[in-house]
Amino acid sequence: MKKRYFIYAVLAIGLAYLVYYRINANKKLEGKGGPSAGAGKGKTGGKDGKSAPLVVDGIVVKPVSFDNDLEITGAIDANESVALKSEVSGLVTGIYFREGATVSKGSVLVKVNDRDIQAQLQDALTKQKLSGTNENRAKQLLAKGAISQEEYDTALADLKSLQAQAQLIRAQLAKTTIRAPFSGRIGLRNISEGTYLTPAMVIANLVSTNPVKVTFSVPEKYAGQIKVNSEIIFTTDGSSKENKGKVYAIEPGINAATRTLQIRALAPNADQALLPGSFAKIKLALNTLQNAILIPNEAVVPVLKGKIVYIQKNGKAQEVKVEAGTRTDENIVITSGLKAGDTVLTTGSMALKKDAPVKVHLAKEKL
Repeated sequence: MKKRYFIYAVLAIGLAYLVYYRINANKKLEGKGGPSAGAGKGKTGGKDGKSAPLVVDGIVVKPVSFDNDLEITGAIDANESVALKSEVSGLVTGIYFREGATVSKGSVLVKVNDRDIQAQLQDALTKQKLSGTNENRAKQLLAKGAISQEEYDTALADLKSLQAQAQLIRAQLAKTTIRAPFSGRIGLRNISEGTYLTPAMVIANLVSTNPVKVTFSVPEKYAGQIKVNSEIIFTTDGSSKENKGKVYAIEPGINAATRTLQIRALAPNADQALLPGSFAKIKLALNTLQNAILIPNEAVVPVLKGKIVYIQKNGKAQEVKVEAGTRTDENIVITSGLKAGDTVLTTGSMALKKDAPVKVHLAKEKL
């Protein structure tokens, strides 16, 4: 029993000590000016009870001349491209091109077995010759009145029918010789001699790549500024070299799904460095804006109903709703909302509020 009372006594003394220690700690904290010190005095960190101004960077808006270039992406296409196929089925008896080589228009590329068609043609020509002899004899007999006009007409019809049949066989025979439809570079072949070729099989791809086509789309709002013969400058991922081209065709209507206008340009490719299918980064010159207002991209704050920027007026931040135009890597064109002489705040936009006091450090404009 005595041992239990002793334990209770020790616990009570320990608890009393903790309470005493906590009370003394709170008093010391208040004496040093803790979180509650100075409460009710109306001070907010500035002199005379006023908030300290927020130090931010800014620029003074000045009108400048701006080359309005549109930067977009597109794709490089071959000027002409075709997957070579056969119109008839048969064994391949000859391949007359080298993979990756340049071929001329009309040159023979592949020959398909034509023996059966040749035999059909010989048979048709023999019948045609005999029919021709009969028609000639009937013509002489008609002149002498030995046969009727009807009999001669029948002989003539037989001759023309056999001539048409021979022409049809010649057309089938021509299909056994596959020729290049245009000059260009031929790709990798998918057949060998002895392959049974069908119309569904692709022999190889033939492309013409000098010049190349550059296909791209621009937003609807720029549609009226693009004209035929407008110059473009573009680069590809495979090279930093700048290439030039000219617009030669414009789609007559806006794509309703993307609200863009499709455009195609031609670019010389004598060294064959531009490959079809490549990704192109395109710069398209639209016009030159005089007295344009440019501000850094970071000064623009997107909001629910558009865009705003903060300007300094009478030492305070003011919100201004703006409309923007072309954007570059560093700056954006402001089409309405700002005027020359406005001091635009370029930093601290996330911390700024309307009528907040600010101290502006004017930075050198990067225009």
